[in-house]
Amino acid sequence: MSEVSYNDLREYIDACKAIDNWREILDADWNEEIGALTEATAELIPDPPMLMFDRIKDYPAGMRVVSLLLSSPKRVALSLGLPLEKSKLELVRLAARKIKEVKALPPVEVLHGPIMENVMTGEDVNILRFPVPLFHQSDGGRYIGTGDSVINRDPESGYVNMGTYRIQVHDRNLLGLWMSPGQQGRQICQKYWDRGKSCPIVATFGGDPLTFMASHSRRPWGKSELEFVGGLRGRPLEVIKGPITGLPIPAYAEIAIEGEVPPPGIESHPEGPFGEWPGYYSGGTVGTGELQPVIRIKAIYHRNNPIILSEAPLWPGAPKYGLPIGSGVLWDQLEGAGIQDIAGVYNHDRYFIVIAIRQRYAGHAKQAGLAALGCAEAARHGRYIVIVDEDIDPSNMKEVLWALKTRVDPATDIEIVDGCLSTPIDPVMSPEKRESRNHTSSRAIFYAVRPFTWKDKFPKSSRAGKDLQREVMEKYKSVLSFPTL
Repeated sequence: MSEVSYNDLREYIDACKAIDNWREILDADWNEEIGALTEATAELIPDPPMLMFDRIKDYPAGMRVVSLLLSSPKRVALSLGLPLEKSKLELVRLAARKIKEVKALPPVEVLHGPIMENVMTGEDVNILRFPVPLFHQSDGGRYIGTGDSVINRDPESGYVNMGTYRIQVHDRNLLGLWMSPGQQGRQICQKYWDRGKSCPIVATFGGDPLTFMASHSRRPWGKSELEFVGGLRGRPLEVIKGPITGLPIPAYAEIAIEGEVPPPGIESHPEGPFGEWPGYYSGGTVGTGELQPVIRIKAIYHRNNPIILSEAPLWPGAPKYGLPIGSGVLWDQLEGAGIQDIAGVYNHDRYFIVIAIRQRYAGHAKQAGLAALGCAEAARHGRYIVIVDEDIDPSNMKEVLWALKTRVDPATDIEIVDGCLSTPIDPVMSPEKRESRNHTSSRAIFYAVRPFTWKDKFPKSSRAGKDLQREVMEKYKSVLSFPTL
């Protein structure tokens, strides 16, 4: 497997500047402006540019925030070392192949790294020396932990986990930590808490894109994300042994902290609210009486002119990622489940998964829809599964909506499945279900396919064929500016 060309976030940013659209934004306010401009750019500009914020209000030049890092397919392809000019559907397949073929490479410990260029300990610790944004107008506070990687070690097996969890700033040396039930990082913390101990922890707030991807990937217990990112990179991740916790700190991260998470019975705080990915304030504990864990910061490390990686959730109408890499993973999982002749898979904003098949037998579409609900990549955070024929590009929402409008008979082609795995931040989850921790919801499957028993008699499409479209687009490209088909 080939190596990627960059070592850290800033080298990746430089590589993006050379091949794709980006903008430098000067003098923005950390208080809502960074969040609002990021959201407007993602919502209104196709394949949005990467945004680099500098000279942020109240902070010196060089203290930067980057957002929309992976908002174009080309930048996602660059991050994974894939060809830049492939279609979205081709890229999700290539990305899945790379992920599937990864051979774990353990991190290598080094004595020095750029992360140690600046050190704060004791009374000098102050996380608000960085331009931490307030992203949404009603957020309960400023959040440094959006594009983060949180590292802790299982006290029994020694397994080192890396996950992405939201982190709120409570004070100069105190952070709020939201970890959903069942997350591996929380399970590790719980083992320390059960023994009456604080859990040692490391968090970084500006890693390279592959480290961030690995951090929020779904890995089996015992399979370290630090080894996974080495495989994705094609070379081991360099880490420094934390002077306080002994945990590995990525040597080329922009900002890192070492600290501990006390047992919630000893110290915990209200957290949020925070505008989450569904586009609502459906999580957080302010006003509920429920408390969340905190991180007591013992030390802060950062590079000169550090960059905070902003991955704050946006409402689904402002897509943050140019390519849903998990779509290719789901494609592989469906094939592994025995679903034949899949022509494409595309996940639109977690809620809306589209699967294209070449129908081979009666019941094929239903088999694909129900199988998707059981696959790990689609089991959580979902709402709708749409099955379409192979003439529909699942990444093209116009085509998908056309299939929904013209091939679905509401009386027979919509199936409701109840009791499916969901999340505490699901906005339609009732307060009673959330309080009882019954984090389940229903899912709908739309069979937007020609009925198999008479599909040959289904009216033929009047659309121009894609080959002819490509031909005329090439012929008349000097007259009309066409996007890549």
